[in-house]
Amino acid sequence: MCHGGKILAEVLFETLKNVKPGVSELELDNIAEKLIIKKGGQPGFKLVEGYKHTICISVNDVVVHGIPTNYKIKEGDIVGIDCGVFYGGFHTDMAETVAVGDVGKEVLKFLETGKLALEAGINAARAGNHTGHISQAIQNIIEGIGYSVVESLVGHGVGKDLHEDPEVPGFLIDKIADTPLLRVGMTLAVEVIYNNGGKDVVYSGTDGWTIKTKDGSLAGLFERTIDISEKYPLILTS
Repeated sequence: MCHGGKILAEVLFETLKNVKPGVSELELDNIAEKLIIKKGGQPGFKLVEGYKHTICISVNDVVVHGIPTNYKIKEGDIVGIDCGVFYGGFHTDMAETVAVGDVGKEVLKFLETGKLALEAGINAARAGNHTGHISQAIQNIIEGIGYSVVESLVGHGVGKDLHEDPEVPGFLIDKIADTPLLRVGMTLAVEVIYNNGGKDVVYSGTDGWTIKTKDGSLAGLFERTIDISEKYPLILTS
């Protein structure tokens, strides 16, 4: 997973360099796929039944699972790319959201908040803590600024399967002590999934995948695959 995560991080940030006006979502998908294969990995998302692409792409009000289309990126968009690599029998999963050109201070603050929440969530992922510590750390930052955590979409365990137990919500559902205990060797995909408006989301169109904000507000997505080690969480997709 360490090597697969290294491949994924290199691929994602190389792909993000190509997020610029005039580039289509499908072009970005093609770039990511070629890079993964060149580095010796396999596109993890293509192993999900019914999904035929290397990335999911979230532009503006798309929250998650956006299928790449011929849409061409425009100045002022915010673009989230979610990608996975399968290597040596194990999955890693990662996402980042970036601004295209001049988006204004409020949008930059929105994106920076997501990064801070991800960092806080990862820092809470310590052996002996619970998944609830991660959830609480994310929720405190996102809701503390006035944004909304999407409650119907969560982080998760990751390993031999792309989605494994335990679920890792971005908000606290139960008492922390009642949430799963974090143990050395667990590997998690910590996700910050949040909206600039309300928390509600809806399926968009008829593709059965793309999920948007219900109120049309901007959405953000940040994700890293981590390993729970003896002392500090190890980011496998650094």
